[in-house]
Amino acid sequence: MKKGLVMEGGAMRGMFTCGVIDVLMENGITFDSAVGVSAGATFGLNIKSKQIGRGIRYNKKYCNDKRYASIKSLITTGDIYNVSFCYGTLPYELDKWDVECFYNNPMDFFCVATDLSTGGPVYHKCDNYSNSPDGQDITWIRASASMPIVSRPVEIDGNLYLDGGMSDSIPLRFMEKQNCDRILVVETQPKDYVKKPFSHMLLVKLMLRKFPRMIDTMENRHIMYNSQKAYVQKKESEGDIFVIRPDAPLNIGATEKNPDELQRVYDLGRNAATEKLSQLKEYFSK
Repeated sequence: MKKGLVMEGGAMRGMFTCGVIDVLMENGITFDSAVGVSAGATFGLNIKSKQIGRGIRYNKKYCNDKRYASIKSLITTGDIYNVSFCYGTLPYELDKWDVECFYNNPMDFFCVATDLSTGGPVYHKCDNYSNSPDGQDITWIRASASMPIVSRPVEIDGNLYLDGGMSDSIPLRFMEKQNCDRILVVETQPKDYVKKPFSHMLLVKLMLRKFPRMIDTMENRHIMYNSQKAYVQKKESEGDIFVIRPDAPLNIGATEKNPDELQRVYDLGRNAATEKLSQLKEYFSK
């Protein structure tokens, strides 16, 4: 049986995902293939490197550190999440990402970014070993999590990329194409959530005026997202996939500075996974 994992993004709603994957790791539940979008990639990579507790640990420790995420960083660098700290100092010096384990783990790990020129998703398989902040895979993961307006586009091989959630927020269809027999989807919004149109389109049109297809993608993102939510629910009701999601809105800031709030959302993820653990094991055993 081939098992797949899909992890939605959502900035610090990703603490919910951290809670879920920690419970999965603690209970020896593994996957053959995983795909993460935005925060689902930056935090979700810990399941491939088998680092239980890392996501919640470093976020609580550094959430109030101005080197991590701050208006000062946005003004001085163009990125609200400081690139040199978040993708250099932190994972390679302060709370080390276990690169050796990540690349030795046979699980395929993909991240999703949005190509500014086409407005479409790009799925990158992280299998290019590097133990450097300049590595190709960590750069793709950064691109996946680079939120429009508050992040600079990330250049990779002459192309520019931003947040994968703009073009494929819940890449279930992508994971289905990986020929998985069973798929777990981790969402960070409740079942009845309906996304509304983006409220800052005038600013988007100004900042991305050279990329009309990206503007179209963002203008229609709510339509794409709501369609994906409906597809997830359809496949769930048919018993084809298993879903873990919050019961209610997580109500946490994109750059949350309160460690207690991060812990609260992390615990909600842990609780949700624990409550469904026996059902999940049964689903994977069919």
